[in-house]
Amino acid sequence: MELFFFFKLGFEKRFTFERIILNNNKNIVLIGMPGSGKTTIGKMLAVSLDKAFLDTDNLIEKQYGATLQTIINHFDYLTLRQYEETVITGLQVQNSVIATGGSAVYSEKSMAVLSKNSKIVYLQLQIPDLLKRIRNFQTRGIAKAADQTFEDLFKERELLYKKYANISINCEGKGKTQILNELLTKLTY
Repeated sequence: MELFFFFKLGFEKRFTFERIILNNNKNIVLIGMPGSGKTTIGKMLAVSLDKAFLDTDNLIEKQYGATLQTIINHFDYLTLRQYEETVITGLQVQNSVIATGGSAVYSEKSMAVLSKNSKIVYLQLQIPDLLKRIRNFQTRGIAKAADQTFEDLFKERELLYKKYANISINCEGKGKTQILNELLTKLTY
């Protein structure tokens, strides 16, 4: 009876219906470039589906006691990628939304762990919009070679995002709510 009630209400029905369908222990993992909205959309998605939210960049910073940029400055970007792999392969969570760092896809081990009990969602955004969102490219803690441009990084990573994604969401020209609604719809099918 409650389900029928929500079907009559339209908008509320949608979120309740997704909760019923996705009310399992599976994780939802968000991948994509820095600035694509993984953390923002991830938090909204977690609330919508009543799941826990984790941000692997925050977990790295907590575990190693340093910001991502500090790790790069004191060691290098490859060390940051190794720390990222250690954190991700150590995750033992269920019923969570996980926003990964943009470089998570470089590690086959990490992606194998994440894929076991998760839907992998690629939030796609093109370079011009990403550059509008990232104002601190040199200090944001992006795991990249010193001489690598943002455009080079994008081309390299885009292939990996597409390789691992179960679902892709084109975020171009869309607001947060529109992206969330599209993602919720795709997760139910």
